[in-house]
Amino acid sequence: NVLRRNLFRKKSAGCALYDGQRPMMETIVCHPGCTQQELASMLCITPASVALSTKRLQKAGFLEKRRDADNQRCIRLYATEAAKALVQEQRRAFDEVDAVTFAGLSEQDRETLRRLLDHMIQNLSSDGDVEFPAPPCFWKETDLMLKKLLHYVRGYVKTSVLTPIVVMAEVVLEVFIPLYMSRIIDVGIPNADLPYVLKTGGVMVLMALGALLFGALGARLAVYSSNGAAKNLRLALFDKIESFSFKNTDKFSTASLVTRLTNDITNVQQSFQMMIRLLARSPLMLILATVFAVRISPELSVIILLAIPILGGAMAFISKLAFPRFEAMLKKYDSMNARTQETLVAIRVVKSFVRGDYETVRFSESAAALKNAQKRAEKLFVIASPIMQITMYACILGVIWLGGGHVLNGGLQSGALISFITYITQILVALMMITMAFVNFVLSSASAKRICEVLDEVPAIGDEQADPSLTVKNGSIEFSDVCFSYADDPNNLTLEHIDLSIRSGEVIGIIGGSGSGKTSLVQLIPRLYDVLSGSVRVAGHDVREYPVETLRAAVGMVLQKNVLFSGTIEENLRWGNADATQAQIEAACRAACAHDFITRFPDGYQTVLGQGGVNVSGGQKQRLCIARALLKSPKILILDDSTSAVDTATDASIRESFRTALPETTKLIIAQRITSIMDADRILVLNDGKIDAVGTHEELLAHNKIYQEVYYSQQKGVE
Repeated sequence: NVLRRNLFRKKSAGCALYDGQRPMMETIVCHPGCTQQELASMLCITPASVALSTKRLQKAGFLEKRRDADNQRCIRLYATEAAKALVQEQRRAFDEVDAVTFAGLSEQDRETLRRLLDHMIQNLSSDGDVEFPAPPCFWKETDLMLKKLLHYVRGYVKTSVLTPIVVMAEVVLEVFIPLYMSRIIDVGIPNADLPYVLKTGGVMVLMALGALLFGALGARLAVYSSNGAAKNLRLALFDKIESFSFKNTDKFSTASLVTRLTNDITNVQQSFQMMIRLLARSPLMLILATVFAVRISPELSVIILLAIPILGGAMAFISKLAFPRFEAMLKKYDSMNARTQETLVAIRVVKSFVRGDYETVRFSESAAALKNAQKRAEKLFVIASPIMQITMYACILGVIWLGGGHVLNGGLQSGALISFITYITQILVALMMITMAFVNFVLSSASAKRICEVLDEVPAIGDEQADPSLTVKNGSIEFSDVCFSYADDPNNLTLEHIDLSIRSGEVIGIIGGSGSGKTSLVQLIPRLYDVLSGSVRVAGHDVREYPVETLRAAVGMVLQKNVLFSGTIEENLRWGNADATQAQIEAACRAACAHDFITRFPDGYQTVLGQGGVNVSGGQKQRLCIARALLKSPKILILDDSTSAVDTATDASIRESFRTALPETTKLIIAQRITSIMDADRILVLNDGKIDAVGTHEELLAHNKIYQEVYYSQQKGVE
């Protein structure tokens, strides 16, 4: 919020900054205690220049809160970007400065700055003045998020509406109980009227039982509705994540998505439960109890009427300050989950290197950071309880003091005073419940925002240009002047100007050093990523013309990291073809040289695999993944270093099976061992994202230096 407020703070700020003065302004902001002479010495400029820059910063409003660390950081970022934007005579693409400028910023802050700079570039007038967009409103954003999330209450609307109705009935019964109690004290007891006391007491008991019944029913309905809404939201969020491309997933990180699917949705679920129950009960209790209290004694009611706005204002103020702190706390959850996930996935490596203590220290640091973030977020609400308690007891003391005088003077009966105190208690308890709801609402607002970020995310790869009737006819592939960058930055290319034509059924070997772009190249074929420029064509059509499901159904891919899921071997294999017969499954496993070791298991194809296939070896896991890909009967088969863990004899056997069983399938084999690709029809040598050479084994061995170095180094290893 500090960042946002300062970004949109002064429209004259843009006029006050230009590129040549950026270092001066950053230094002045970061050293508020230095004199102009000291600053001039630091910057190697004249004190007059320092004075001019200081004057401009003051005019722009940048020095008002410069002692605040977050504000200083904001000003430095703003100064840098505003200066860069203002000296741009032409509208430059924002991404040209994005990677350098926004390193270390959250995606939300990045997007805020991105929108601001885009607006400045688009609307920069001849005199350098800029019309800034209106700052985002917390309550407006929250309202929009609530409207969006309420959509997922479908199927539970009736119970969600019935819950507050039932709770209101409970409140009405509870509010009337003190009224009947005062009648017993003021009428029944003084007159020694036992039948009246019993009759009135019986009514009170019935109202208490009715309130108990309605309260239990309301709680049950609230839990049912909130659980159902959370289920719908989780399904929608998971479905959205499943539609993401690798680029979208990289943006959020796996740990963050897991936190949003679990912790964040739980926070929203609890908030929704409180909203349909407590926010129906507490305001109505507050209103009715206040009405009855005013009817009993308007003079004494002034006490509570003064307390209500004070408490309400304090809670609203605290809630507004707490929102960004809870948001920061949830990011710490992401960090801790990421560290936990990393350690558990690599637990064998941790134990083999005896790094358990080191990982414990790292986790304790993450846990401590989360604790500090929680402490910082929740300490604002620590003062809420004392405020409520002080207010409650002060009101009760005031009522007893003033009300006791009224009783002694005969202006108020003792039963009415007791009833009034009960109503005061109900009012204050209602306020406490509203405060609790506010605390939960603030926390859930931060969670809701993170959930909406995922729901609003547009998959980087979609079917907007696709022809639904188009099918993949064959396995021919053509790369036409392809450039690719994971950051979508033309100045930071992973692949540069790739031109390559592959015939259907051809076997292509791909070799190159680490980071040369081998995996990046083949990932463009099934559109795991999209090209930055140029085109990739399969069967004569741009891959963007195919529906994503149609294209990927025609491409079998075994990734570098072999992944198996919990379940039986057969269930894992059926990922390739859910309708495959047992004969087809066994044929695919024979081609991948997996059938023999599977049948040696006591349960054969029904052997249960642990999570990630932990109970099979690396080579066995690779062969199962190859068999799974073969079951797709793909037009294109991509093996990304997927035989690195098998022996050379098995590797040769697998390649021979491919040649005989899949003659029409185009095969792209990425390998580090030349023996795995030397029989390919052609071999592609990649170096630093560019094609260094293409040819047969013999041609490359005769003319290509990189291929020669790899070949002879491996031959020495064999010798």
